[in-house]
Amino acid sequence: MRKVESSFQQGFTLLELLVVMVIIGLLAGYVGPKYFAQIGKSEVKTARAQIDALGKALDQYRLDAGHYPTTEQGLLALNAAPAGEGRWGGPYLQKAVPLDPWGKPYQYKSPGEHGEYDLISFGKDGQAGGQDESADVVNW
Repeated sequence: MRKVESSFQQGFTLLELLVVMVIIGLLAGYVGPKYFAQIGKSEVKTARAQIDALGKALDQYRLDAGHYPTTEQGLLALNAAPAGEGRWGGPYLQKAVPLDPWGKPYQYKSPGEHGEYDLISFGKDGQAGGQDESADVVNW
């Protein structure tokens, strides 16, 4: 009997590899921007949720003390009793006051211009105003 040898080679050609790389590049170019846009939206949602939670803690403070913390006392009054505050019943937060999702402190003002207090995150750019991810996130 005769032995039959095969000249079959395994592997990919350079053209096949280039086609696959082009397809992956097109998919990344389409999916990448949509993915990163969702990240920005989630940061805004996180800021809204944190402002809501801080608002509830401030309301609890007001129920105990009869007033909101002053601007000078700030949000730190939710974790430690301010000097001279006899009716403080806190801490009103389980942890320290969080920074906004962009790593900056929330701005607190009492009395506020839009209500009894104003609570603001200036967004991604850290400046008042802005659009999209850089827009202010507020409690009013």
